[in-house]
Amino acid sequence: MSSLNLDDFTDLIERPDGGVRRDAEARRERQVVPPGSLGRLDELGEWLAAAQSAVPVRPVDRPRVVLFAGDHRIAELGVSARPAGGAGELVREVLEGGRPVSVLARRLGVPVRVVDMALDCDPQTLPAEVVRHRVRRGGGRIDVEDALTPEEAEAAFRAGMAVADEEADSGTDLVVLGDVSVGGTTAAGVLVAALCGTDASVVTGRGGLAIDDLAWMRKCAAIRDALRRARPVLGDQLRLLATVGGADLAAMTGFLLQSAVRKMPVILDGVVTAACALVGQRVAFRAPDWWLAAHDSGEPGQAKALDRMALEPLLTQGVTVGEGAGGLLALPLVQAAAALAAELPERPKASERSEGSVDSEDSEDSENTDSAEEKA
Repeated sequence: MSSLNLDDFTDLIERPDGGVRRDAEARRERQVVPPGSLGRLDELGEWLAAAQSAVPVRPVDRPRVVLFAGDHRIAELGVSARPAGGAGELVREVLEGGRPVSVLARRLGVPVRVVDMALDCDPQTLPAEVVRHRVRRGGGRIDVEDALTPEEAEAAFRAGMAVADEEADSGTDLVVLGDVSVGGTTAAGVLVAALCGTDASVVTGRGGLAIDDLAWMRKCAAIRDALRRARPVLGDQLRLLATVGGADLAAMTGFLLQSAVRKMPVILDGVVTAACALVGQRVAFRAPDWWLAAHDSGEPGQAKALDRMALEPLLTQGVTVGEGAGGLLALPLVQAAAALAAELPERPKASERSEGSVDSEDSEDSENTDSAEEKA
């Protein structure tokens, strides 16, 4: 029997400090630029202050990209434009600096961490620090079989928690969370449809590398068939992840919840992270208060999940590549909000203005007296 009780997260996760947020709002009222004139940057600055329990807010100067990687056998049905089992090659490209997330991370000076949970490749072909949390090689074909055994699901979930603890202990002050997978958006679509009570067609998107109409129909059918298997286990989130998720999705869910426990803010990238966040919300309703939605990728499943969690994307750039690239695009916006909240000066207090006026009048009186004496 599992020793992991997901109900504990409800008690462990607190909301960002409401009192500190009110202090941040009051400080914003006193600053020289009128409140509201910076748009969502005002809201972001106040959110960061509450998350950090600090007014003025501290700069976000130790961010990190964390990517969970895995292959999904559902890709064998032709639901992805990439070949089944091809996520390992994507991971190697990320590590070698040839993917969009690698380029953006270099430009922004943000380290990238890749965590292999279920890649369908020889672990010897990847660095030891990448593969040390691997649970299995590939995931089950979720339309006809479980993605994971219950033991594998718990191991993956705990691995995600451990990665969150490692990042928090190392001083990471914000995480951009993403995935590197083939078939992951299909599993994500199943989770979103199951948790939102919608049909497969409502959540089926084109994926990171856009698929054609025939592949879309195959993907929709795969999500429909997996959805039938998901509905009976909706009351048990860990079992849901084992049935129709995957090791990478289970790990991301564990990572998100433990990050909220550790009060470490997370920027969500695309549909896969949004689906995991939706599972996390089912586990602990306060957890989404620690997460930001980076961008609108155009995936219908992502839009459905974010709407259910009341998370509004920061950007709309149509970035579908995944891998944390869209999340990194939002990072400078968050850093800008922190800088403005902390560094904009406050207006002088009324008493200081009055003293300045008195001093000015005294100076004028003195000059008038001196002038009168010279004339005499």
